[in-house]
Amino acid sequence: MPNRNLKLCGLNSFFDPQSIAVIGSLKEGYFGGYVVVKTLLKAGFAGGIYPVNPSYREVLGQKVYASIKEIPEKIDLALIIIGCRAVPGVLRECGEKGIRAVVVVSDGFAERDEEGTELQREMVEIARQAGIRIIGPNTAGIANPTKGFIPNPYEIGYEKVKEGPIAICAQTGMINPQAFPYGDLHYGVSKICDFGNKADVDECDMMEYLESDPATKVIALYLESIKDGQRFLKVSKRVTSKKPVLILKSGRTEQGAHISASHTGSLALNDRIFDAACKQSGIIRLESFRELFELPKIFAYQPLPKGNRLGIITFTGAVGVLAIDEGAKYGLSVPLLSPRTRKILDAIFPGLGKRIVDIGPPMAVVNDYMSIYYEILKTVTVDPCIDSIFNVIWTGSSGEFMEEYLKIYRGLQGNRKPIASWIYGPRVHYINEMTCQMEDLGFPVFPDIEMAIKALGTASQYAKTKGGNR
Repeated sequence: MPNRNLKLCGLNSFFDPQSIAVIGSLKEGYFGGYVVVKTLLKAGFAGGIYPVNPSYREVLGQKVYASIKEIPEKIDLALIIIGCRAVPGVLRECGEKGIRAVVVVSDGFAERDEEGTELQREMVEIARQAGIRIIGPNTAGIANPTKGFIPNPYEIGYEKVKEGPIAICAQTGMINPQAFPYGDLHYGVSKICDFGNKADVDECDMMEYLESDPATKVIALYLESIKDGQRFLKVSKRVTSKKPVLILKSGRTEQGAHISASHTGSLALNDRIFDAACKQSGIIRLESFRELFELPKIFAYQPLPKGNRLGIITFTGAVGVLAIDEGAKYGLSVPLLSPRTRKILDAIFPGLGKRIVDIGPPMAVVNDYMSIYYEILKTVTVDPCIDSIFNVIWTGSSGEFMEEYLKIYRGLQGNRKPIASWIYGPRVHYINEMTCQMEDLGFPVFPDIEMAIKALGTASQYAKTKGGNR
């Protein structure tokens, strides 16, 4: 059970510690305490780092202590990577030292067998008596890029995670820096947390912490179970009135629910009950792992739409029709453009668009179509009949239009309507380069038509729900 009486401790010591003790192996390799120390130093963590291992005197220029008791300074956070049977004893030492936040990376607890389950119960009881909060066990850890705090126990291959407004938390290490290419992303994250077995800190604790975290604008969660259904409903309803919460939950099938128990020792919640809880609380439910990283971008970097009216700018009518069909799933409608907009578009090219603005026909006869592109895009974005924009971009065979596109988008920064873009073209290199530069400007790009439309659709649904909660 979580340490409800220890809420005074909060979670700040986990994500903004002034000092950290790293307890475990300091042997060079791809996993362990050595990697934690190296990653903290590379990321620029400014706090104190105190490795603990009786077999070493120094590692990476840091003095090593034989035990926690020998460290003369106050320690805010301890990270434990040792054999599971030794964890309770070290946890007692942490309590005696006055440490109130511990990340237990070690596995071999409730996810393994009954003996491990009993060991986990013992660990939680020790923590409760000592006033310690625990993340884990069986976790890949946490990160706070805004502080250069990345105590990752696995080698990640890059130095920093770009800071930004998206918090990503999960019951899996697949969201942590060693498993996801945060170093190559062009959007940033505020916090990362692998709950592991959720012996103590759980999704409700994390949502409450992120609710008031100024660095976080949107919360994305992957869950295999819900610890306390009533508390989850209460907390999520309150948090979603302030920030969007997007959740991917596994264990939808009977077999999946059974397997999740062996992964983190969790008991999955009935999927229908969870679905009802999401609808009642305003949670946005995700369908795929990729959505966990893609859909938050629309909430992080674009304004919420004021309604459900979708504008479409495309280079082909087929994409426009697909977008209309996809938008209908989320309550998006594609209205007639205003008479003024239609008049301006007709002056640019006869019949350019009434609902879908198809740039394909004028491209065939206008040598420099980019000369009219900005006027088309700007005209549609200010149309009073439109609340959000789906924009299609064609890179060309050699990326010849990229700089002009970027100049146009720079002029749209501060636009009051959300824009979701999809980029296509004959060269993947130029698509990727354009995507990176667009997202550097704060305009999210999605990997396919369906994802872009879902982003706008869920943003519209959330805006409506949030307005209803006021």
